[in-house]
Amino acid sequence: MDFRHLSSFIVLAEELHFGRAAARLHMSQPSLSAQLQKLEKSLDVTLVVRSSHEVQLTSPGVEFAKHARMVVAQMNKAVDITKSTAAGQVGSLNIGYNFLASRHVLPSTLARLGQRHPHMSVSLWEKRTGPQLGGIVDESLDIALVYGEPRLPGLRSRLLLSRVPIVAVVGRAHPWAGRSSVRCAELAGEPCVLFDRDQCPAMYDAIVAAAAESGVSLTVAQSSDDPGGTAHVIAMKPYVAFASLSRAAGVGMGTAGASSVAVKLIDPTPTVDLYMVWSETTVNSAVAAFVDCVEEVST
Repeated sequence: MDFRHLSSFIVLAEELHFGRAAARLHMSQPSLSAQLQKLEKSLDVTLVVRSSHEVQLTSPGVEFAKHARMVVAQMNKAVDITKSTAAGQVGSLNIGYNFLASRHVLPSTLARLGQRHPHMSVSLWEKRTGPQLGGIVDESLDIALVYGEPRLPGLRSRLLLSRVPIVAVVGRAHPWAGRSSVRCAELAGEPCVLFDRDQCPAMYDAIVAAAAESGVSLTVAQSSDDPGGTAHVIAMKPYVAFASLSRAAGVGMGTAGASSVAVKLIDPTPTVDLYMVWSETTVNSAVAAFVDCVEEVST
């Protein structure tokens, strides 16, 4: 199978038009058709059906396009790593992280990494736990810094920080805004803003479990996966949101001019752990270099 045929098919699957796809690929339509025919012949499967009006992928074509994108992405990544290594950059890293990691893990670790490997290429991506773990699985990320120990097969992990408190976050007009703490039992009947569980399972479960321990079933009035968007919601409505104590302190909740206030949750206090995660099958030597630096600055 010719790798160029995969790339051409991906473009065709995106455009669903031979003329536009051929233009993007800088080739003629007959040449693109010939490549598609060779690809289908090598697979012994029809990937595309076309009429005089439209082009459509078959069911096998849809599935093949998804996996072809992954293959091409990995090939491009391998090329980038090889070129970086040849240029003396000792590889490259794509690192996912959350707010807590940005404050308590990355500064010292990246400083050490820069000392040890000054030419290594590092890209940073702030994401919630779910998308980060998805990135490790599809290999768009090399390292994930996430809440909760992952349960997915094929992953390695290391505990970095344990029992990080989760706080309630309210707007300045909320009755809780002047309080230093609230019991979890007081969440009963309070309209809450909560993210979807798949975005951060460990934090979601910790919040729900702490409420349940107090006999409370949370009233979720609105769902929001964006911390910035959540802050705007609670500034306008008397809702209760949740955040790590690190985020609350880091963005200045409760300080002069801030639109929101962090309030400690007690009896019980929900907590979450921070983990470093990577694939046990990774072939990127830069991952081991990063893990070593984390261990060095943690001791």
